[in-house]
This record gives sequence, C-alpha cells and structure tokens, in this order.
Amino acid sequence: MAAVVTAADTGGDARERRRVIAIAAVFAALWGATILAGLSVGAVAVPADEVVTILARSAGLPVAPAVPAHETVVTVIRLPRVVLGTAVGAALALAGAALQGLFRNPLADPGLIGVSTGAGLAAATAIVFSAALTAVLPFLTPVLAVPAAAFAGGLAVTFAVYRIASTEGRTDIPTLLLAGVAVNAIAGAAIGLLVFVSDDQALRDLNFWMLGSLGGVTWARLAPVLAFIVVPALALMRFAGELDALLLGETEALHLGFDVERSKRRIVALCALAVGAAVALTGVIGFVGLVVPHLVRLSVGARHRLVLPLSAVLGSALLLAADLIARTVVLPAELPIGVVTSCIGGPFFLWLLIRRRGGEGG
Repeated sequence: MAAVVTAADTGGDARERRRVIAIAAVFAALWGATILAGLSVGAVAVPADEVVTILARSAGLPVAPAVPAHETVVTVIRLPRVVLGTAVGAALALAGAALQGLFRNPLADPGLIGVSTGAGLAAATAIVFSAALTAVLPFLTPVLAVPAAAFAGGLAVTFAVYRIASTEGRTDIPTLLLAGVAVNAIAGAAIGLLVFVSDDQALRDLNFWMLGSLGGVTWARLAPVLAFIVVPALALMRFAGELDALLLGETEALHLGFDVERSKRRIVALCALAVGAAVALTGVIGFVGLVVPHLVRLSVGARHRLVLPLSAVLGSALLLAADLIARTVVLPAELPIGVVTSCIGGPFFLWLLIRRRGGEGG
C-alpha cells in the first residue's frame, strides 16, 4: 500500500512539474512575442526576420546589412524602449508579488507603501516649478530634474512610511499599510494642488507623466538608471523562502528560523529602489504590480519560488503589450500607457470579484 501511495504521489508531482514547465514556456513565449512585436510594429514597419538580422548584426555576428533606416529605427528608437519596458514591467510585477506576500494582502501593490505617489508628487513639483529649479540649480536640466526628483521622492516617502510603522525595532505591517494609505491621500491632494496652479504646458506634461509612458527614452537616459531597476528587482527573488514563511504568519516564520524584521526591511527597501527608479523614467504606471501576481498565482499556486520569476516574465510581457497598443492604436499620436494598463486591470479585477462571489455562492 505504501508503495502504491508513493508511486501515486510521485506521478502527481511529475504532472505538476510538467504543468508548471508548460505554463512557464507559455509566459516566455508571450514575452518573446511581445519583444519581437515591439521592435517590428509601429509607424515604420520592420519585418520580423529583418529585426532578427539587425539584432544579430548589432551583436557582432557576420550577417548581411539591413536597410539603414530600419536599423536606426530598431536600434536607436525601439530597442531602448523595449529594454525599458522589459525592466520596468518585471520590477513592478516583482514588487507587487513581494508586497502581496509581505502584507498577506492580495490588494497590495507598489503604490501601497507610497513609492509611486511619492515619486509622482516629487516629479509633479519638478514639472510645475521647472523654471525655478533651473534657476537655482543650473546644472539640473528639465530632462534630468523630473527623473531625479521622482527617484528621490519615492525613496523619501517610503522611508517616512516605514519610520511611522516602526517602533522599538519592529515593523507593524497593518500600521505600515495604513500609513501608506494616509501618505498616498496627502500626496494625492498635493498633486491636485499642483495641477490647479500649473500653466497649460506644465498641465499637459503633468497629465501625461502621471499616466506613464515609455516614449522618449534613449540609451543615454536609460543606461545610468537601468541598474537601479534591475539589481533590486533580481534581489527580491532571494526572498522567496521568507515570503512563503510569512504567509503562515510572522510568529511561524520566526520559528522556522527567519529574521523577520530584517527581511521586512530589505523587501520594502528593494521594492522602493526598483519602483522608484522605474517611475523616474516612465511615470506612474498602475495595475501591473496588482494584476500580474494574481494571474501567476492562479496559474501556478502561491509558492514564491515560482511566483516571483514568473511574475517578472509576465509583467514584462504585459507592459510591452500595453506599450505596443498605446503607440499604435491612435497613430501618429500616442496614448499614455497607464490608460491601457488600467483598461486591462479594471475588467480583470471585476472578473475576479465576480468569480470569487460565484465561488462563495456555490
């Protein structure tokens, strides 16, 4: 009998592994397809095989040269945008998955701890008072002022929220959650005041930035910030064991041998770094950190060893797909990417609520 049970368990584990591998392959294929589409589709269409040739040539492989105009479009305009979308989508989704595990709250996302609204408030201030900032700090051009302010503002607000929730070396998660809600409300009111006092040009810039965009990125702007997005995001994957233990409760995680307080500090800090740097380049992009971890958990379960890397892959694919829609649906204009992600995220959560309500009713 024991042998039969063991064989059945082994067979079940093998089927589960095959299912997870198949899901991971689908996510990876979606990511690859969105990368190729992002480099191919646009106002200037570039065939997919030519995109592959251009990338191979850029990597130094001995291939035939492509059309010079197409090569410029792919390598100078679209490739930095695709790299940024991949990094930002992965960072937002990873931060959302980590914070949902930390808070044990399926509605947690990077905006909950204040990093997104803090970055938004600082960037809005830099946009509205750009002339005064340039006069005081002439070396700080408007191109640099907004992302620098956003990064600093996101970190500052996150640090303030964390300090409010920390007493005697311990961080109270419910207090952190409530402090984030309160700070978000204050920052939202301040942003509303800045909108009220801004002129027409600042108002246009502010509205577009607050809804997010991958447009206008260049290798020169991307290179200095990319490490601040990628390194903290990758570091979050090391906390899969701690996050799994925290799902059981802080006391249980402590009994399992984890330093709970240190883990909480590091997870919050890494999320703030990754998301603050992402928001500094793209503006505020909602719903990615909220929707993607849910989709991954529905697919592979709650184990963070799977949830974190698969969230990174699916988050990249989702943001690249949203960017493709944003820049092609109203050519030659471009929609803010936050509008597209909200159109995806809103119906998804309505469906999730209806599905859960139906499950409870059944």
